Amino acid sequence: MAESRKMKTALVSVFHKDGLEELLSKLHAEGVNFLSTGGTQAFIESLGYDCQKVEDLTTYPSILGGRVKTLHPKVFGGILARRDNEGDRGQMAQYDIPEIDLVIVDLYPFEQTVASGACEDDIIEKIDIGGISLIRAGAKNFKDVVIVPSKAEYAMLLDLLNRKGAQTDLEDRRLFAERAFGVSSSYDTAIHKWFELSKGVKE
Repeated sequence: MAESRKMKTALVSVFHKDGLEELLSKLHAEGVNFLSTGGTQAFIESLGYDCQKVEDLTTYPSILGGRVKTLHPKVFGGILARRDNEGDRGQMAQYDIPEIDLVIVDLYPFEQTVASGACEDDIIEKIDIGGISLIRAGAKNFKDVVIVPSKAEYAMLLDLLNRKGAQTDLEDRRLFAERAFGVSSSYDTAIHKWFELSKGVKE
């Protein structure tokens, strides 16, 4: 079936690790390879699973105090490349870009940080850039990629894995994309609201 896709490589980039263990176990059992950074990579390896460092893929370290980790053509090319596009496939081969079939994200806790009464600098640092970009990229290319945009969708993916293994249909991927744009929309709305309110306080 042309619309069926097998998840072979998962990029996992999450803030909260709770709820992830069971999902990783099932993905590992299905033969899915892991790609990650920093604390998430360490967490995956602590469970006994191999995990490729994003830094090894991109040949760049995490820089600017962690602000830039996944923002690289080898990461986003692997997510956004259209698998049935000859030109895209040629460039993937030319630039040694791997296919990334599954993206699992849990964004920085912006709203919780605001609610905690944190200072402005701490709030700004909880505006996720890489994570939200991964969500949008995975959702845009839902024809080829499964995007899990928050831990609220872990159960959805686990159910899918239990029913179908690492195989997904277009309908499955579109549903995750719909959830992903809902997550990104809510996140940006919260950031916009904070900017509006904080401007009013300063004025």
